[in-house]
Amino acid sequence: MANLDLKTLCENTIQLVKEAGVFIRKEFKGFDISKIESKGRSNDLVSYVDKETEKILVAGLRKILPEAGFIGEEGASEEGTDGLQWVIDPLDGTTNFLHGLPSFSISVALIQRSSVLIGVVYEINLDECFYAWKNGGAFLNGNKITISPVKEMKRSLIATGFPYSMRGKTDQYFEIIKEMVNQSHGLRRLGSAAVDLCYVACGRFEAYFEFNIHIWDIAAGVLLVQEAGGKVTDYSGGDDYLQGKELLAAGAIHTEALAIIQKHW
Repeated sequence: MANLDLKTLCENTIQLVKEAGVFIRKEFKGFDISKIESKGRSNDLVSYVDKETEKILVAGLRKILPEAGFIGEEGASEEGTDGLQWVIDPLDGTTNFLHGLPSFSISVALIQRSSVLIGVVYEINLDECFYAWKNGGAFLNGNKITISPVKEMKRSLIATGFPYSMRGKTDQYFEIIKEMVNQSHGLRRLGSAAVDLCYVACGRFEAYFEFNIHIWDIAAGVLLVQEAGGKVTDYSGGDDYLQGKELLAAGAIHTEALAIIQKHW
């Protein structure tokens, strides 16, 4: 890690991600909904756009840092040197994309074992590129971002997502949702976990929570929240959020939001 120029790696990653975004934007304009595929569950969808974008990203990232391996949502899997791996979600918000809803993103992170070193999330429709490198701060289109200063749940806007599988936790989850709605300004579900985390990082949301979520959905966004001054934990308040499949990211209301989750979980 000491030999990695994280800022330069981040800048090169941004350029590649934006190039991949051009492909997605072009395909979005004329996408044929009959080309949807299912990954085992009727609501877990994929298209050739996801797969081709991952190929573009893998090829480009291999040039940027040849010694790094890959963890990709659409199948890229490769060990890297010294624990280095690119974590790729080529189209976070696939269901939105497939239905013509303009809210989706590309998410790319560089991790070294359990540490996230670089995070880049490109919200394609708004042309907003969020990025961070470890100990370097968090940025949106060149401007530094920070979490919301709001300190009370009652003045907060919260984000969540609905997992493809509730794993028998449906009642508990909706009890959390109900209390979050009653205690805050409201709850939003945009359909891209990466974007939700970026919106926490730049102060548009005060918190985001979800469970049964994957590392490629959240790795880049987690670093953005942390570098913007926020806190990320699992539902026990610990640090098993990358692989533990449950996550709460928030600013000053983290303690209050975690208490609501733990009350029902």
